[in-house]
Amino acid sequence: LQSAMAEGKSDGGSFVRRDKLISIEKDLQAKWDEEKAFELDAPEDSPLEIDSPLDEKFMATFPYPYMNGRLHLGHTFTVTKADFAIAYRRVQGKRCLFPFAFHCTGMPIKASADKIKREMEKFGCPPVFPDDGEAAQPEKKEEKEEKKGDPSKFHAKKSKVLAKTGKQVYQWNILKSIGVPEEEIPQFAEPKHWLKYFPPYGMSDLKLFGTQVDWRRTFITTDENPYYDSFVRWQFNWLKQLGKIQKGVRPSVYSPLDGQPCADHDRASGEGVKEQEYTLIKLELATPFPEKLAALEGKKVYFVAATLRPETMYGQTNCYILPDGDYGAFEMIDKEGVYVCSERSARNMSFQDLTPEFGKVNKLMDLKGTDILGVALKAPLAVHEVVYTLPMLTIKMNKGTGVVTSVPSDSPDDLAAYRDLQKKEKLREKYGITEEMVSKDLVPIIAIPGYGDMAAVSVLDKFKITSQNDPKLPDAKQEVYLKGFYEGVMLIGAYKGKKVEEAKNLVKDLMMKEGMAVRYYEPEKPVMSRSGDDCVVALTEQWYLDYGEDSWREKTEEALARLRLGCEEERNLFKYTLGWMRQWACSRAFGLGTRLPWDEKYLIESLSDSTIYNAYYTVVHLLQGGVMDGSVVGPAGIKAEQMTDDVWNYIFLRGGMPDTDISQDTLNKLRREFEYWYPTNLRVSGKDLIQNHLTMYLYNHTAIFPESKWPMGIATNGHVLLNNEKMSKSTGNFLTLEEAVHKYSADATKFALADAGDGLEDANFVHDTANMAILRLTTQLAWFEETLAGLDSMRTGEKLYADLIFENEINRAVIETEKNFENFVYRDALKTGFFELQGARDTYRTATSVKAMHRDLALRFIEVQTALLAPICPHFCDYVWRNLLKKEKSIFAGAWPAAEPIDYALLRAGRYMNDTVRTFRLSLQKQMHSKKKGKKGAQAEEEPPKVPDSLVVYIADKFPEWQEETLRLMSSVYDSEKGEFTSDLIQLVKGSASLKPMMKKVMPFLAFMKDEVKARGAEALELSMPFREKEILDQNVDYLSNSLSLMNIKVIEDASECPEMPEPTKGVAVPGKPAAFFFASA
Repeated sequence: LQSAMAEGKSDGGSFVRRDKLISIEKDLQAKWDEEKAFELDAPEDSPLEIDSPLDEKFMATFPYPYMNGRLHLGHTFTVTKADFAIAYRRVQGKRCLFPFAFHCTGMPIKASADKIKREMEKFGCPPVFPDDGEAAQPEKKEEKEEKKGDPSKFHAKKSKVLAKTGKQVYQWNILKSIGVPEEEIPQFAEPKHWLKYFPPYGMSDLKLFGTQVDWRRTFITTDENPYYDSFVRWQFNWLKQLGKIQKGVRPSVYSPLDGQPCADHDRASGEGVKEQEYTLIKLELATPFPEKLAALEGKKVYFVAATLRPETMYGQTNCYILPDGDYGAFEMIDKEGVYVCSERSARNMSFQDLTPEFGKVNKLMDLKGTDILGVALKAPLAVHEVVYTLPMLTIKMNKGTGVVTSVPSDSPDDLAAYRDLQKKEKLREKYGITEEMVSKDLVPIIAIPGYGDMAAVSVLDKFKITSQNDPKLPDAKQEVYLKGFYEGVMLIGAYKGKKVEEAKNLVKDLMMKEGMAVRYYEPEKPVMSRSGDDCVVALTEQWYLDYGEDSWREKTEEALARLRLGCEEERNLFKYTLGWMRQWACSRAFGLGTRLPWDEKYLIESLSDSTIYNAYYTVVHLLQGGVMDGSVVGPAGIKAEQMTDDVWNYIFLRGGMPDTDISQDTLNKLRREFEYWYPTNLRVSGKDLIQNHLTMYLYNHTAIFPESKWPMGIATNGHVLLNNEKMSKSTGNFLTLEEAVHKYSADATKFALADAGDGLEDANFVHDTANMAILRLTTQLAWFEETLAGLDSMRTGEKLYADLIFENEINRAVIETEKNFENFVYRDALKTGFFELQGARDTYRTATSVKAMHRDLALRFIEVQTALLAPICPHFCDYVWRNLLKKEKSIFAGAWPAAEPIDYALLRAGRYMNDTVRTFRLSLQKQMHSKKKGKKGAQAEEEPPKVPDSLVVYIADKFPEWQEETLRLMSSVYDSEKGEFTSDLIQLVKGSASLKPMMKKVMPFLAFMKDEVKARGAEALELSMPFREKEILDQNVDYLSNSLSLMNIKVIEDASECPEMPEPTKGVAVPGKPAAFFFASA
């Protein structure tokens, strides 16, 4: 069975089980389509103004996926978070809306179309690519996150890798790899073809998956859809009218090849990477110039160092250079003279108004690091009049300028390198460094609590660091850096006595005012545009959304405070993003999208047009009627050109009746849809969108809509792994949605995705779980059919104790599963609503195998199990509901079961029985094993030992006195709310006079009970049970008998009733843990 399951097979190697589920799915999907099960409109009598969200409705949305390929398991994992939420609330009887659209705005499609065009021009059609061509590049490992950075800013984690195509780096090959027929690929040189090709596949794949979407409410973005184009133009006109859109020069991650800013969705790699601002310190070259730089005599020459800590410049003792680094002398604008730095940083500077011509670098000479060692410099603000360039072997040329100014009193890595040069004469000689150059005294600049005024010295001593290559150096640096920033006080300079956190910007402003420094930006990490360009940071004039403006941010913080989230960590990520997000560039020179209404040479950026489109979902079915590109007038009979700003205002903002030939009845119908469905109850997304889209989603809602229409809930998730490995086309560890459904069925895929995990940690879709789901669902189906066929032969009337326990377990499953669905924890919902309920059913079957299950409970179990599993396995459950249980309506018409409150005493009784059976089974196995093995050294018995067929269960009504005393002492210092002991237990029991004689027994018992309390809480310390053990055991003798395969069972409370029972066996009995005496009857 296991090998068959591993291949998704059953019945001797066939796929009968899976195919049975797929057949059910096809039938149910046809029925849902016929019934228009997921198409709901606002009631005709719904008010035109609704100021608080209606409890009867539930709307969930998913960020529309980008249409440059097929949907894969990563998309699907997040889609299920909305799909499960919608299906659960449908089973509850709510009116639900799950719309779905497809995103085409931005650079990716345009860039990919241009690549196809270039490949055909260069290599023919079909193209013949060179064998070595663009050979496979191994995926670059993410560089370890540098710990040093600006602690006042949020640092995004590793960026999402968007393109993993192995050897298929040609766009033509990428399209072939995802199943596009080769004869059709030439059409993809036209961007509009992508808009026609992929969205229908997205819709058909989601239908195959049984996603509960109202497909009347689908659309594509860009001006190819005139209705959506009108909606976006209205939104931007309104934002500009509100003063939320400004124009100005600002830094942005920028693609020189594309000639425009490169936003997150325009990037092949580096999503989430922001502009990092540095202070560029200008260390002036002292005269006379060294021979290598003599040609620059007469010019102002500066070695420029990028720093995040301008307030430390008073303590400069030297400047570091990478000996084998490639540097250059670059011409800057007149007042800036010549900069010595890396060419990469000079390229960045050329886009920041520091060079004579935008984007142009004029290199005056090439320099090697060794050419510029031992050079004398004048360091601004430094106590030392002259400092020297010294070698440092750990400088990274892909960050900053390659020139590192050194403050060894504050910086541990600067000090470690400085000490190396002071101690190692041969190292100095190698690079032509004299002893004088490394003899500068350290300058105390900052006092840090616990580290004094020479923090770097203190921390190197603390970590016992003796070399710049010591692996402990990053940790030492991080420790002192953060503490210094937040707690340090300046000891020197114009801002002596101020906290470092305050002085930082004051010193920076001073240095810039005096011409000692300039602002410099570069991307926090490498960013690659979808055009294949290494991005820079450029200062460009552009339209931007004024995110971060005080009053707007405060309003958005209010929206965040009332927002329901999946976990508190999400709230912290939103707070971080609100802390740094500023002035978001919302215009682009080219790509696909909507034109900026008042400046049509620009397009609206792809994230900026995607913030409030949930509102558009409420009316799109009336405008477009399910035609994705809006090329056909929808049921409302409104043409796109009739959708003026005044019309949109009437629908969404309760504006006055517009001057239009659209009838008021029709306009009211649209407004009624918006007022009824809005706000969105739940938006699901990958966690990486918190740093852009989701925060913008909140910002734009607070700007445009009243509080009653602000979003209600957001739930985000981590990425999904496939069999515990990253999904990657290049390794073959990849599944599209369509492939998953064909391989496992839709419901088994949903089951495995629910089990994959929740929250922000990466989840794991497991092949074996999907195959197990196929087996469990089909086995369940067969059991349902068999049980329903035999209902008439089942027991009825008064319920046994086992019936009551099982009934209570069903109630518990309903209540806890409902709580888990409400909290968006679907793995836990699957645990309580399927696995644990199945376990309770199996226990009940064993307990009632002699007297049979109770008819009412067997039927209730099937109904409850079907309802609780329905949100996750909708086809299977609706099939059972209609076809086996013979219900007239779909399970999604409202079938969530009612439940009595959980009887916790009964729950404990049930757990007591299960624990007792498990303990007795282990005891019996141990006894049998011991008898078979015999005593060591003894000859084998002539006759095999008799197998026990009888059991005497001995119940103790109290603990031994010493155990009672120990439990009382433990209970007296146990805080049940915190789940911890408030005193030292060992000292507590040692202080008890009555326990001293028993201390050898007390200590092991104490350790055992501490573990019990950790597992069970305060109930582990109870001195008696909340029920009569004998009554429960007597009523469940059949359960004990069947579970242990025994004929005779007797339960006693008086040990004298069984004189044969050994004393050690009697001695283990305590309340809640009866003793078992197994024997073979004569």
